[in-house]
Amino acid sequence: MAEQPTAPSCAPTSNPSTLSNPAPGASASGTPRAPQTAQVPQAARVPRVLSIAGTDPSGGAGIQADLKSIAASGGYGMCVTTSLVAQNTCGVREVFTPPLEFLTAQLAAVFDDVTVDAVKIGMLGDADTIRTVRTWLSEHPVPVVVLDPVMIASSGDRLLQAEAEQALRDLVPLVNVITPNIPELAVLCEKEPAQTFDEAHEQAANLAAATGTTVIVKGGHLCGQDAGNTAVFPDGTCAHVRTPRLDSRNTHGTGCSLSSSLATRLGVELLQHAEVAEHTAEQSVLTSEDTHRALQWSTRWLHESIAAGAGLQVGSGEGHGPVDHAARARRLEAAASAYPWHHLLATTDSEGNTLDGTSPERLLPVSPVPAGEAVVKPAGPWTAALWAAGGETWHQILDLPFVRALGDGTLDEDLFAFYLDQDALYLRDYSRALATLSARADTAEAQVHWAAGAHEAIAAESQLHEGWLANRARLGGPSPITMGYTNFLRASAAGDDYVVGAAAILPCYWLYEEVGAVLSSQNHADHPYAEWLSMYGGEEFAADVARSLAEVERAFEAASPAQRVRAAQAYLSACVYEREFFDQAHRALR
Repeated sequence: MAEQPTAPSCAPTSNPSTLSNPAPGASASGTPRAPQTAQVPQAARVPRVLSIAGTDPSGGAGIQADLKSIAASGGYGMCVTTSLVAQNTCGVREVFTPPLEFLTAQLAAVFDDVTVDAVKIGMLGDADTIRTVRTWLSEHPVPVVVLDPVMIASSGDRLLQAEAEQALRDLVPLVNVITPNIPELAVLCEKEPAQTFDEAHEQAANLAAATGTTVIVKGGHLCGQDAGNTAVFPDGTCAHVRTPRLDSRNTHGTGCSLSSSLATRLGVELLQHAEVAEHTAEQSVLTSEDTHRALQWSTRWLHESIAAGAGLQVGSGEGHGPVDHAARARRLEAAASAYPWHHLLATTDSEGNTLDGTSPERLLPVSPVPAGEAVVKPAGPWTAALWAAGGETWHQILDLPFVRALGDGTLDEDLFAFYLDQDALYLRDYSRALATLSARADTAEAQVHWAAGAHEAIAAESQLHEGWLANRARLGGPSPITMGYTNFLRASAAGDDYVVGAAAILPCYWLYEEVGAVLSSQNHADHPYAEWLSMYGGEEFAADVARSLAEVERAFEAASPAQRVRAAQAYLSACVYEREFFDQAHRALR
């Protein structure tokens, strides 16, 4: 399987940098700085993250966005206000800066009472505020400090006085990570804004080397289909996180959101190190790998938040709307629902007819979303009823971030590796279910077909082990989704009527082929997942699917009405499991 390319001129680093900065905090790419006086309590495994920034009364940027981002990224958010900003999605109207004494009072109130694991610095506004924050953090070191050099808003409004630029440059060497947008990176480097990734990378590399601070190059302000982010480390190495460009006006507050999320995820990494250190006596040190993992998490989370932003319907539409910080949380909440699936509860159709299995029309509840035409056609009225009833789940599968990225080639390699790791474990038990079904089949043709499928599943598992997964770390066992799906298949094949087992087995054939066929239109010689698309979108696999459909159709014809109902329910349950299986890599982000 082809490896995914990284961004131009940027090879992901695998060695932690040893460069560090004087203070405050610990370098995101190496040596820790002075720890806080207060020790992290053993029970504290949620990073306590302080945002030092300005406000946004419309909620999309500033400390309002920071607090949402911190919570969404797994932290406990706190805030100290530097400026009161009258702004909305269309722009900044007025800025009021409270007295510096009040800024210091806010900082003292937090630090006197709370152990701060990470700090995100946002809008500072003027040189005096910058110096005040710098002095405070120098005297109260924090393990992780991320600076979002808020100079120019997405709307184009200037948010930092020109005479304060040098004071901000002086602050850069004292933080772990800096997250400038392209115009801000140019100001810090006293250059013209970069037009290409290579230009931005060169500016970032020079800034990182000169300051000892990791610089995040954000691709959203550049052109090209990859709008991902790159961590450029002081030693010249870098790590890129790909993400496809979105056609969206919901970008208000993206800089605030990314930086505060990144500070939180770096805090998560540090606390995990601290937990290990309690048992090994090792020093807690953030490495470049930690920064890469944190950037992966935050980049993917923000991409999903931008994609969902339009659904908030916040703003007049004349400016840039906010992102939906809670999109991932709502997706995971829906995925965690313990309520029984609808198809297992339905006893009548929309017209009140009893679903008793006496005819294809009285087999399953009608899907609220039409399934459309299948590439491999149903073998008869019973399998046609199955396809039609699974329409909603089918379209949900096509809309999954994993499936979309798999098709256009933007899927990150680590997510694909997670999927393949689980697929290898799945195929092992899927083969056993097929072998059981073969033994129970009542015709020689069916026995041969399912037995051949069992052999092919084992061969595919061996190919994954010996090929793509050979030199990659494995999870060590099945995920809850993989285990639930395979247990369901083996129980259906062994413990229920033959038609039920055959129906449960079918989606792994049919849906995989349909996904492969839909995505194959995007396949090309340089596609990183061309082999997968060719396998499941190819004619050979389509022929296996057609034979499976013919056997399931025959089994339904021979079954009793009650058996048909259970078989139809098993088919739809397997469809849902297929959706969950495809989606699970995006739930596994730690």
